[in-house]
Amino acid sequence: MKDFLKGFVYAYRGVVFCIKNERNFRIHMCFTAYMFCFLKVMDFFEITNAELGVLLALCALVLSFECINTALERAVDLVSKEKSELAAVAKDAAAGAVLVSAVFAVIAGIVIMYQPEAFSKMYAYYAEHHGMLAVLIVSIIVSLVFVFLPHYFKEKKQ
Repeated sequence: MKDFLKGFVYAYRGVVFCIKNERNFRIHMCFTAYMFCFLKVMDFFEITNAELGVLLALCALVLSFECINTALERAVDLVSKEKSELAAVAKDAAAGAVLVSAVFAVIAGIVIMYQPEAFSKMYAYYAEHHGMLAVLIVSIIVSLVFVFLPHYFKEKKQ
């Protein structure tokens, strides 16, 4: 049982590493958070449970591929100290997997969430509730800091 629980600790450390070190992981996290906030908290969009499940699965897939990409890049760097065409191909292919999953997740999101009336409701809501518009703007600023500021705290490679 102890080893089983240790596995969760290791997985948690891996996700935290990606959050701290991978800007694209943080970008995907922010887009995911905003999408689900607009879907479920603010309730602007009408989607079925099946559509919600698809969106959850696709977001999990993209974030998982980001973790796998990070692991593969670090492993390749560890093994291949010199510039190698094969190492570059491995890293590029892993990044390509993230790109493919993200593009198709966005397309599926557009297909599911293309509801012009929802965007009209969203606009009307924020036009009436200036305080909530301010909260949205502040949250966007916080998200931008979350995405871009950790870069300044990372240790420089020598």
